[in-house]
Formats: sequence, structure tokens, C-alpha cells
Amino acid sequence: MSVETPIEPDNARPGKMRIVFALLPLLIFAGLAAIFWSQLDSGRDISEIPSALIGTKAPSLDLPPLEGATFKGAAMPGLNDAAIKGKLTLVNVWASWCLPCREENPIILELAKDPRLTVVGINYKDQADNALRFLGELGNPFSAVGIDPRGKAAIDWGVYGIPESYLVDAQGTIVYKRVGPFDGKSLKEGLYPAIEKAEAGR
Repeated sequence: MSVETPIEPDNARPGKMRIVFALLPLLIFAGLAAIFWSQLDSGRDISEIPSALIGTKAPSLDLPPLEGATFKGAAMPGLNDAAIKGKLTLVNVWASWCLPCREENPIILELAKDPRLTVVGINYKDQADNALRFLGELGNPFSAVGIDPRGKAAIDWGVYGIPESYLVDAQGTIVYKRVGPFDGKSLKEGLYPAIEKAEAGR
């Protein structure tokens, strides 16, 4: 005696499809969560994102000044190639609305005292009044600041998110990049060795 396989009613298939579509967002979320967790669990420091620009010539700079800003009693110039030519230079990308930039500013002020370094800034997508207030309240570490209201220069420099800093040697080559604010560890293990190496290679 043969047993007949039951035939699904036609209206059962749409019901199953609805279940699949209902579960799809959950499955996508679970997949993304797994990827995110694996990145966190890897212990990788996001500040060490590699930059294709390291070891290459720094992008050209021709940014207008932050009007009203001063440095050592004189109007602070904008940021162009001449401001960093032939000098070991730290280029710091910052904005007044960036909380980590505020936290980092005392460190940048200290770095500006290092006689080996010239410290300049790219003011990223900021309001001039707010940027001036930032420097007035927290201190100005920069010998030159160029404004980048539309973020074009930041794109050229490969900025992921601010603050970011680039060490450019006297030959105009980017030799080090820091994503995020400096701290004691990044100074000791990253920036200071890069400065020493650049100085030794002069």
C-alpha cells in the first residue's frame, strides 16, 4: 500500500515567506554584531589604522587663515606648503566641537614646546568664532592654522575622524599618523620614536 506525500496548500508558502522576511533583519544584525565583536575581541588598536600616505609626500596645502587668531602677538598665518617646508612638522586636524580635541589640547601645547617640532593645525568643518574661542580658552599650540570648512583638505590627507595628527619630515614625507587623541602610550610608543627616527635621517 503506497503512502501519499501530503501536498502543502497554496496559502502555506506565503506564510513561510513572511516568516523568512521577518527573520532576515535579525540574521543581518546578528552577522554584523559578530563581525563587530570579532574586531573588538582582536585587541586591535583603531588608532593604528594604516595610512596609504605614510612614506609618501604630504598632500599640498593652501588653506586660508583663521581670521582673528594670533601667534606670539602677530596675526597667525594660514597653512600652506611653505609653513612646513624643510621642517619636522606635526599637522594636527582639530575642531572646537570635537571633545577629544579639547582633551588632547594640553598635549599638543606641550609638543609645541619641543624645539625639534613645528606644530600646525587644520581647523576642520568649524565655525570661526567657535575655533577662536577654543584657542582663547585652552591655549594656541599652532604656529599656523588653515581652515578647512568643507573638509576638502581632510579628504586629501585621508582623515578618518578627528583629532588626527601627521608627522611630516623635513623632506615633506609623512612618516607617522595618529588617529584619535594622543595619550602617554601613543607618545612613548608612537610619536617620540617617529620623531627620533626622522631626526636621525636628516
